[in-house]
Amino acid sequence: MTKNALIVFARNPELGKCKTRLAKSLGDQSALDIYKYLLQHTANIAKNVDASRYVFYSDEINLNDIWSNTYFSKKLQTGNDLGRRMHNAFEELLNSGYEKVIIIGSDLLDLSEDIIEQAFQKLETNEVVIGPAEDGGYYLLGMKILHSEVFKNKAWGSETVRKDTLKDLRNSHVYLLKELNDIDTFEDMKHYEQLKPLYKTHD
Repeated sequence: MTKNALIVFARNPELGKCKTRLAKSLGDQSALDIYKYLLQHTANIAKNVDASRYVFYSDEINLNDIWSNTYFSKKLQTGNDLGRRMHNAFEELLNSGYEKVIIIGSDLLDLSEDIIEQAFQKLETNEVVIGPAEDGGYYLLGMKILHSEVFKNKAWGSETVRKDTLKDLRNSHVYLLKELNDIDTFEDMKHYEQLKPLYKTHD
């Protein structure tokens, strides 16, 4: 088996339950349409990454959806907050024999398979790889051993997440990838031409 594992954390795409900050500006239907577009983009790039690929659903496993069983194994997130859910996913795959595990979200149009491949490569000589997001969080986290502290005592969704994570890792070798923009609000996405038809139709 490959020694690399890629985890995609994805929300089940349901009306009124995803991209809630975006929905405040554009309405629930546009927010759902945009999230589905982002999910498809993530699936398209992730399936080409040279690794075992896992999609971890937020609420329930969908058997027939964009995450083809040909490319992805399907699991359910467990835990009462984002940190615990990520911790549990990392722990499960590291304990099952993978040497490098990377997790990504599903709300970045700027993420590419090359960036993910670079992250795996950088784990050869670093303990942790982080993909910094412009909002102060991160869009990618990669580890070879479980650093449990990075999943605790964080204000998830806030601008302090990356700073607090790096503080936890100050004694570790950490590589930072290039900063990218993840899409949570209308301000984050209004410059993407390809998304405009998805919310113009609901004006």
